[in-house]
Amino acid sequence: MQLKSPGSKWDEIDFEFLGNLSGDPYTLHTNVFTNGKGNREQQFHLWFDPTAAFHTYSILWNPQRIVFSVDGTPIREFKNSESIGVPFPKNQPMRIYSSLWNADDWATRGGLVKTDWTHAPFTASYRNFKADACLWSNGKSSCASSRSRSRAWFSQELDSSSQNRLKWVQKNYMIYNYCTDTKRFPQGLPVECRTA
Repeated sequence: MQLKSPGSKWDEIDFEFLGNLSGDPYTLHTNVFTNGKGNREQQFHLWFDPTAAFHTYSILWNPQRIVFSVDGTPIREFKNSESIGVPFPKNQPMRIYSSLWNADDWATRGGLVKTDWTHAPFTASYRNFKADACLWSNGKSSCASSRSRSRAWFSQELDSSSQNRLKWVQKNYMIYNYCTDTKRFPQGLPVECRTA
């Protein structure tokens, strides 16, 4: 699933499964782009087989934070850190996309495993899809209205129980965090990583 705005300086919120070899754990990939710049990936191996049953994958996106959750358990929180110069996606309308796409040049074990097209067609199915969002019309967001600001999600944050579950997931199931990748960022980690 992807939320994305159009243009060359787009905003984007990614919640994606990467390819895998049969028998290997599935990798859930998250990323946040602002003004066309991403490089804020976190990846997880889930605590269950995501192909065995339907699961709920959700994104809470409000002016203060973006929270990625699986079956109600938060796995990632990206906080609005504009006060320290970190761009946050909040000024562009986005559309939601869901697709299967070929990213075997990087996504499957770093591009080592290529898509086996003899298994095509590939399918995904969804049920109970729900979206509660601000609408963009005539250059304005409906979030400017007091009705939208009164929606619970507009100011929702993680309570202590959710914070504990987030820490549990990140301690036990996170396999990549851009905030700890000193090889990728030899000149220093991104500023939001240094203040976390």
